Amino acid sequence: MQLVVARVGRAHGIRGEVTVEVRTDEPELRLGPGAVLLTDPASAGPLTIESGKVHSGRLLLRFEGVRDRNAAEALRNTLLIAEIDPEELPEEEDEYYDHQLMDLDVVLADGTEIGRITEISHLPSQDLFIVERPDGTELMIPFVSSIVTEIDLEEQRAVIDPPPGLIDDRAEIVSSRDDGEASGDESAGEPA
Repeated sequence: MQLVVARVGRAHGIRGEVTVEVRTDEPELRLGPGAVLLTDPASAGPLTIESGKVHSGRLLLRFEGVRDRNAAEALRNTLLIAEIDPEELPEEEDEYYDHQLMDLDVVLADGTEIGRITEISHLPSQDLFIVERPDGTELMIPFVSSIVTEIDLEEQRAVIDPPPGLIDDRAEIVSSRDDGEASGDESAGEPA
């Protein structure tokens, strides 16, 4: 099975190093020296990592055969892909690979069906489940423990406890008009 582990960013310096956007929770395992990675586009690889270091909070990699800024810049936006055993599981109990989460049914705690995970979007601040509802519309569900309360791989489902307004338009909003009537101020909530 193939797993996207990083995306190549800008060239760094003049000796062939590149910045990378890490897309794995295990960079030391997947992006260490000697790792051979497939690429998308395939014509850019495979690439073998020669060395890596962290500089100003960013991971810098150097690949075998990439010796100058021009060669490094030519790799920009290339996806780095690791070949993994599909039975392999992440080290931490509450971590999952994308392939484990794809196609899970998304339900509320009471069993109400919300939809099915069709994509996982990895943003800098958090991951999002893209969920296709039975009517064909899509929802974005933040993959955070306060909302996604359980992942049950055996039952192939993700249980969510969404805040008001996340999955429907019935958000619990206290109208300013109601507040104004309670306080005796008849102009509260009226357009000016």
